[in-house]
Amino acid sequence: MTSPQQPSSSPAAFGPHGPLDGREPVGRPRLFNGSTRLGLTGDLAMRHPWELPLFAVAVLVTIGFNLAWLASIVVFIILVATGNDASVVDSLDPNLIQLFVIIGALPWILWILRALMYAQQRALAVRMSPTQFPEGYRMVCEAAQQFGMRRVPDAYVTMGNGVINAFAAGHGFRRYVVVHSDLFEVGGRVRDPEALRFVIAHEVGHHAAGHTGYFRILFQNLFYQVPILGKALSRAQEYTADNYGYSHVPNGAPGTMALLAGGKYLNAHVNVNELADRAATEKGLWVHLVQWTSTHPITTWRANALRDRTRAGRMWLRPKAPLFHQMLPAGSTFSKKHPTPEQAIELINRARAEGLVLDEEQFGRFPGAEYPAPASMRDLQIRAPYPPINEGTMLNS
Repeated sequence: MTSPQQPSSSPAAFGPHGPLDGREPVGRPRLFNGSTRLGLTGDLAMRHPWELPLFAVAVLVTIGFNLAWLASIVVFIILVATGNDASVVDSLDPNLIQLFVIIGALPWILWILRALMYAQQRALAVRMSPTQFPEGYRMVCEAAQQFGMRRVPDAYVTMGNGVINAFAAGHGFRRYVVVHSDLFEVGGRVRDPEALRFVIAHEVGHHAAGHTGYFRILFQNLFYQVPILGKALSRAQEYTADNYGYSHVPNGAPGTMALLAGGKYLNAHVNVNELADRAATEKGLWVHLVQWTSTHPITTWRANALRDRTRAGRMWLRPKAPLFHQMLPAGSTFSKKHPTPEQAIELINRARAEGLVLDEEQFGRFPGAEYPAPASMRDLQIRAPYPPINEGTMLNS
C-alpha cells in the first residue's frame, strides 16, 4: 500500500515549499515546532507513517511517568504529615529513589545539556558563513528555504577524527547542524557534492519536522528507554528526515548510502543497487533484530527505501522483491550454496568479461578524477630524500 508521503512518480510529488514570497509572514518562533511556518505537525506529507503514532505513545508514557511522580510526591507529603515517612523511605529500593529523582530533574537536565552542547559548538567548532565554507552554508540555506523554516539554522564543521557523521540539535529557539570534517571532505567537486547536500538536507529536515525542539525531546526521552518501541520512534524520524533529504536532492541519495556503507574513500565503488537488493535477500530473525534494536534504519533497508519511493521505509519486516539478480547467495542461505574458491574466481572473471566491473582500480580512487600513473612501491621506498653526497652511498646503486 502506498503511503501518503512517498510519491510513486517524481520527486516533485513531495511538494517542496519554495522560497518565501511575502504572502505568508515569517513570524517569530513558537514553543511548539516554531522552526517552520507549518505549525505543530509540520509537513505531514514528509512524515513516515509510524512517526506520529509512536510519538503519541511516547507522550502518553511520559505523562504516565510524571503523573506517577506527582502521585508519589502527594503520598510522601501525606506520610510526612502522619509521621510515617521514615519507615517507608528505608524500605524503598535505591534504584527506585534514583529514578524518582531523575524524572523530577529531567526537564532541567535536558535544558542544561542542550545549552552545553550548543556552547561547545560555538566555542570549539568552525562556523559556516557567507565567507567561511560558503558552499556548505549555501546548502544549509537552500534546504531551510525549501522546507519553510523561519530562520536558517547555524551550521558548524567539527573535527571528525575519522568518524562519518552529522547531527541536528537546538537550544531555546535556536537550531543548528554539525557536520564532521570527514564528511565535509566528500563535498568537493571531484568527489560527491550531492551526497553532502543530501546529508545537510537530512539534518535540516530534522529541524523542519520538529525533531529537535525542547518539548519534543522531553516527551521522547523516557520513551527511548522502552525496548523495541523507543528505537522504532527514532528510526521513523530518520526515515522522515530522509524524505526531506530526497525531496531536496534526490540525486544525492545513492551517494549518501554509498558513503555510509563504504566510507569516504571507497564510496565511489559501492553498487547501491546491490546494497539495496540485499535488504530483500538477507533473511532471518537476526537481521530483523539488528533493525529492531537500532536507532537508525539499517543501511540495506534504508538504501532500499530511498530507491523505492512507492512505499514508506520498512520498520519491522524486510522488503520482499529484489530488482536484480545476485551473483552470490545471501548470507542467510546454507553453506552448500556458496561458491568454492575456484567457482568464486570464475565468477570474478565472468563479471569482468560481461562488463559488470567498471574499474579494477577501486582502492581509494574516484571516477571522473584524473590520477597520475602509480609509482612503484619500491621506487617510493628507496628514493633519495636529498641530492646524494656520494653516488656510491645510494641503496639502489
